[in-house]
Amino acid sequence: MNLFTSFHPFNALLPLWLLINRIGISAFMLTHGYPKLMRLLDGNTDGFPDPLGIGIAASLLLAVLTEVVASFLLMLGLFSRFAALGLIVTMAVAVFIVHVNDPFGRMEMALLYLFSYLTIFFFGPGKYALDALIRKR
Repeated sequence: MNLFTSFHPFNALLPLWLLINRIGISAFMLTHGYPKLMRLLDGNTDGFPDPLGIGIAASLLLAVLTEVVASFLLMLGLFSRFAALGLIVTMAVAVFIVHVNDPFGRMEMALLYLFSYLTIFFFGPGKYALDALIRKR
C-alpha cells in the first residue's frame, strides 16, 4: 500500500519516463505538423490563421518549424529546452489566442500539449537524450 500513498517519485523510472514522454508527445505533434508542412510546400495558405498579425505565410512557417522541426529535435533530445520553448509558445498561441472563444473541447488538445512541453522545459529531456551526451563532454 505504501507504493500508492508515497509522495516520493519513482526516481529510477524518471529518466525512462522523460524519454517516453518526449518521444510520444513529439510523435503525436508530428501528426499535426505534417499536414501543415505539406500545405506550406504546396503554397496553400488559404484559411490558415494569422493570430499574431505577422502574415499568413509567416504564421504557417512558424507553426511548421515548431510542430515539425522542434518535434524532431525533442525526439532526439537535442536542444530540448529550446525546442520545447518554441512548442510552448505555439501551443499558448493556439489556446489563448486562436481558440480562446471556442468551447473547452476545442482547446483541450492544445492544453494537453502545452502541459507536456512545460514538463519537458522544467524537468529537461532526461539522461537518454543527445543533450545529456553533449553535456558530459
